[in-house]
Amino acid sequence: MIKFGTDGWRAIIGDDYTVANLKRVSAATAYWLKKTHEKPVVVLGYDCRFSGELFAKVAARVLAHEGCKVHLSDNFASTPMVSLAATELHADAGVVITASHNPPMYNGFKIKSSYGGPALPAQIEEVENLIPEIYEGHIDPFEDLVDSEQIVMVDMETMYCNHARKNFDLDAIRNSGMKLAYDAMFGAGQNVLKRLLPDTICLHCEFNPSFQGTAPEPIMRNLEEISRLIRKQGDIACGLATDGDADRIGLLDSQGNFVDSHHIILMLLNYLHNKKGMTGMVVNSFSCTTKIARFCELHGLDNKVTKVGFKYICEYMVDNDVLLGGEESGGIAVKGHIPERDGIWIGLTIWEYMAKEGKKLEELISEIHGIVGPFAMERSDLHIDEHLKQEIMQKCEQDAFNSFGRYKVERIEKTDGYKFFFDEKRWLMIRPSGTEPVLRTYAEAPTHEEACEILKETKEAIC
Repeated sequence: MIKFGTDGWRAIIGDDYTVANLKRVSAATAYWLKKTHEKPVVVLGYDCRFSGELFAKVAARVLAHEGCKVHLSDNFASTPMVSLAATELHADAGVVITASHNPPMYNGFKIKSSYGGPALPAQIEEVENLIPEIYEGHIDPFEDLVDSEQIVMVDMETMYCNHARKNFDLDAIRNSGMKLAYDAMFGAGQNVLKRLLPDTICLHCEFNPSFQGTAPEPIMRNLEEISRLIRKQGDIACGLATDGDADRIGLLDSQGNFVDSHHIILMLLNYLHNKKGMTGMVVNSFSCTTKIARFCELHGLDNKVTKVGFKYICEYMVDNDVLLGGEESGGIAVKGHIPERDGIWIGLTIWEYMAKEGKKLEELISEIHGIVGPFAMERSDLHIDEHLKQEIMQKCEQDAFNSFGRYKVERIEKTDGYKFFFDEKRWLMIRPSGTEPVLRTYAEAPTHEEACEILKETKEAIC
């Protein structure tokens, strides 16, 4: 059975991710669209993974055969490019052939809605229920469908770059004197900053479907090369990294230290609200720092906490005036753009903030600590067998954990996973991944050392 996780269907290429299964999912997407649209229009893109173009053309042919007009990217495209194209081309849906940050042997299938963000959970469930056991439709040759304009080739990268030029003060960034670096992790965002800010030092901005054997996830253990570069050169103000489909962000300061998404979200709020005067609701996932709630409380902003998965944040962004939506894993969206995670867009916003203020990233972080207090967040992914994982989750549900080492539990929240509060400055969260065979543990404390200690005590207590 094909099931969508927190962010699309993902599977190992040649195992469950096959042309036959891709046809089934593509057909179900067309069936879903035809329930509400007589002649659906679909935007379709693919990232830099193995056989991405081949898989994209298969999906396009099935969608076209089932009566959809398909706008297909003429080259690899990031997820935000496809989402933006869905709005610009007035499409009824978007599809991205991508496995995002997963290891190179994976590929996947994301569905985007007409508003330029993830399809809502109820819509995904509809698609899942329409997936046939086997798809036997005869699909026409790709070239014939292009000739008949049932498939139309589109330059989504140029569309995205033009949109960025209209929304950022790129001259301020260029003229700031800041030296900047970007690690595309061999992902689909690799050409954008070359075009927008040509002086940017670029790493892994070439096509390599193996990703040099590393999962294209912008977390510290995968960013040692750009961190070493920053430390060696000594004059790089900030390093930006994005994942395989460029919707997640990683950030490094001028010392090559990793800056987590919790601090990025708070810096963005400080810039957008306190510096630019923008307002709106702040929506964040359950695994984010509680300092976001504190910032909102201090500044009179409404704060909503959702389940983990950007699709839940997107629901609020579609129906409400939202200033920022963000999640712990580096997916952040801001007002004035599409309701979609966008690593490059968020990176440009931070760089514009630095340029306008004339400050280092470290200084902007110090401002945040001055507002909400110092804090550190850490995460550890525990690769354990399924039996032990289920046993741990059952204990969490039964409130069997009263302490983790020396840390005593005061209260528990169960929005999505289990968040154990030790006091107002320290907490632990346990949650199984929705897309990978791991158990995620998160900790917040006043210092990095103590957050790591909480995770260590937790592992010893549960494993």
